[in-house]
Amino acid sequence: MTTASPDLLIDGPAEAEATLLLAHGAGAPMDSPFMTAMAGGLAQRGWRVVRFEFPYMAQSRLSGQRRAPDRLPRLLECFRAQVAQQAGAAPLLIGGKSLGGRVASLLVDELAHSHGVRGCLCLGYPFHPPGKPDQLRTDHLAALATPTLILQGERDSFGKRGEVEGYGLSAQIQLQWIASGDHSFKPTRSSGLSETDTWASAVGHSDQFLRSVLKPG
Repeated sequence: MTTASPDLLIDGPAEAEATLLLAHGAGAPMDSPFMTAMAGGLAQRGWRVVRFEFPYMAQSRLSGQRRAPDRLPRLLECFRAQVAQQAGAAPLLIGGKSLGGRVASLLVDELAHSHGVRGCLCLGYPFHPPGKPDQLRTDHLAALATPTLILQGERDSFGKRGEVEGYGLSAQIQLQWIASGDHSFKPTRSSGLSETDTWASAVGHSDQFLRSVLKPG
């Protein structure tokens, strides 16, 4: 069951072993089909998943007009504020879809020290703008010190498998590939897979990662 508040969507049991704070991508809100599938799937596995929106998306929801994403400093500020609200007795992990995952990855080491954040989950990382493979967004990923899982579609235009496997990423980053998936893990018809299949695969990999991060020792 999803619990809605004016600014948040919360799935999963209140007494869950940990909370995962998830941000949306640049162009779709926190209640998009993709975000709903990820949150619902992880909630079914026992995790508490909290979704929130960046200011520009919340304003777009109110106005009904599409808006460009906020500048990075404001996105970072918003994510920090959400972490401060959710940090508590239970372990906290952060992540998001595309833009949301990138912002989480930029903050996770800082928030691991300040709020005890345990890990980061990136659902389709925007390694570079589509068609611009030289404009990489990977500098911080080389030195990341907090456990992070990047789930990436094999044919993601923001970073295909053949490109990403050549990047110098931190040993703390796990890469899992979604077979035939695009930026939202949608497969090709010729793959024989459905979107339901690939989303379920993403949920399974995410669940395994969360459990590995929380495992004692």
